[in-house]
Amino acid sequence: MDALGFETHDHDHCIADTVALVEKRCLDSGLQLTAVRKRTLEIMLEEHRALGAYDVLARLSQEGFGSQPPVAYRALDFLSKNGFVHKIERLNAFVACAYPHADHSPAFLICRECHLVAEAETDPAQGMLAKIAASSDFVIERAVLEAEGLCPTCRKQGAAT
Repeated sequence: MDALGFETHDHDHCIADTVALVEKRCLDSGLQLTAVRKRTLEIMLEEHRALGAYDVLARLSQEGFGSQPPVAYRALDFLSKNGFVHKIERLNAFVACAYPHADHSPAFLICRECHLVAEAETDPAQGMLAKIAASSDFVIERAVLEAEGLCPTCRKQGAAT
């Protein structure tokens, strides 16, 4: 499966399509996509990189949405709980979901230079992790894979290895 995030694409189209999809999912599920939640999602989509809550808060504050940390944390919590953004544990930051149309187990490829994040879907029931879990009589219910390295752009620019 392709990792979404490193390839060149129509970024405006990407943002518009994802926001429309999230709006529809919220409408269908009875979820309230408030103005601050929607703007937080748009900010995340504009970057395609991991952003910390205070990075998001700075943007929201500049745009008149409030300057207190709960503004960003509540919006990110809503978006995260509903699968519209993911928390990147390695960076203690968030990234917009590349697959907001369905439940999935994400794998993240994180560039250590530019912090660009590509997302791919994984299946925790397959592969080495599944074999280890099975040998321990463990049932995987949720798994998130994070890998750090260099994105194609940073590799081409000769980032230190």
